[in-house]
Amino acid sequence: MNDAPNIENTHFRAIDEQRLMTTEGPSHAPRILLLYGSLRQRSFSRLMTEEAARVLVRFGAETRTFNPSGLPLPGDADEEHPKVQELRDLVAWSEGMVWCSPERHGAMTGIMKTQIDWIPLSLGAVRPTQGKTLAVMQVNGGSQSFNTVNQLRILGRWMRLLTIPNQSSTPKAFLEFDEDDRMKPSPNYDRMVDVMEELVKFTLLTRGRADYLVERYSERKETGEELIKRVNQTSI
Repeated sequence: MNDAPNIENTHFRAIDEQRLMTTEGPSHAPRILLLYGSLRQRSFSRLMTEEAARVLVRFGAETRTFNPSGLPLPGDADEEHPKVQELRDLVAWSEGMVWCSPERHGAMTGIMKTQIDWIPLSLGAVRPTQGKTLAVMQVNGGSQSFNTVNQLRILGRWMRLLTIPNQSSTPKAFLEFDEDDRMKPSPNYDRMVDVMEELVKFTLLTRGRADYLVERYSERKETGEELIKRVNQTSI
């Protein structure tokens, strides 16, 4: 069978199964960053991420949670702002993320979107989100909805994150937490645990090989063409 037209053999490579299935990789606990989308004193998206962080630790992960209070709007401050640097450092540290937002006017909150907008697709030669795992959750003041998790999935794909299949949407979140701000036993709690378990599993499966999983023919080709162009310019 002939190769597809215009495919350069130097860029079109067979799948390296040994590299893909390698058992070698990091031995430290999976590093999970949690982001939430509300600054209310009793924020249910924050309470949900706190509960999720406890579960993640039970599954062997190391967690850090970003407090969005004080994070400026994109364009209203430069990249050197301390809260922006804090967020970006945490993203660079992480191997997976949890995004949890309330639904407001049928969509994620501006606070949630602001955090995501401050995460760049690239920092020099480093892509801070590409190949990392993501779990999405939302909390609702009323009946169950999936608008926010669907939007978060779109953003996750745009950020080249490996978004896990499972997700959590909790209706009437104000009924799900007790006076000590702990989540009550319920099917909604069980679903959140399911999502965190799946996130840790996917993170363990993909870290150490994430760069290879998201390596692309088109990017290898583009990089090769740019290299040839620079060599030709140098030789002139």
